[in-house]
Amino acid sequence: MSEATAKRHMGLRASRAVSNTLIHVLLIVISIIWLIPFVCIVLQSFRVENTGPVGYIIPHQWGTGNYTRLFQTDFPRWYTNTFIAALATAVLQTVIVLCMSYTLSRFRFKMRQPLMRFMLILGMFPGMLSMIILYRVLKDLGLTQANAVPGLILVYVASSGMGYYVSKGFFDTIPMSLDEAARVDGATRAKILYKIILPLSKPIVIYTILTAFMGPWGDYVFARYIAFGTSAGKNVAVGLYDWLNKDQISNCYTMFCAGGVLVALPVTILFLFLQKYYVEGVTGGAVKG
Repeated sequence: MSEATAKRHMGLRASRAVSNTLIHVLLIVISIIWLIPFVCIVLQSFRVENTGPVGYIIPHQWGTGNYTRLFQTDFPRWYTNTFIAALATAVLQTVIVLCMSYTLSRFRFKMRQPLMRFMLILGMFPGMLSMIILYRVLKDLGLTQANAVPGLILVYVASSGMGYYVSKGFFDTIPMSLDEAARVDGATRAKILYKIILPLSKPIVIYTILTAFMGPWGDYVFARYIAFGTSAGKNVAVGLYDWLNKDQISNCYTMFCAGGVLVALPVTILFLFLQKYYVEGVTGGAVKG
């Protein structure tokens, strides 16, 4: 290797090292900025000298009194409502999405392409456009206010089939020859999906479960719309936000922070343990579609 080539390689390595350092510094700064609000909420949840908003972040007196008071309110009921809605939606939505994705990936039938285009276009319209009519329907069925949880589950699950895009893309990457070999051996379509496709699709299954769980867990707008006027049907987002009104914020702000920590905890744990599958599901489903 000539001296000029060696210098060029050294220059490239130095340039790559500098660029990598700058990228890492930028990512660290962005991470710190992103984490500051969460750190503030956690610190405020342990503040016991004053229950209202204050002008400092680090508590003068530490304690777990806010968490104790939290469970003397309607928070456990809100938390249970949210968990039931999120869990039921995750199960039902995952089944519907995976079945729809498998059907569109493996079957060839008339109007298949127009159906996919129709669902794609329909999914571009924001859900808020249908909020008024959905509320009217749920009210007529008695699924608002105290009975808002079943109503929310019904709405969350109703359009699940239109979220087939990522899962179908993942199924498209699995060779069709596996299905054909199983069909020759006498396997039904349901058995092929359950015994062959799903075991090979663990990342996309976990991705679908996580995304289905996250929607109801953090929903505020629609839950607020149909659970008004009574505490029995509220989820945690609606219940906690009500503590920030001018009549309650001075007594409930630190409890609000404690509730926010408890709401974020299960989702954080899920992502920490399942992030590998989540990333594989997203990238695998984007390969082909």
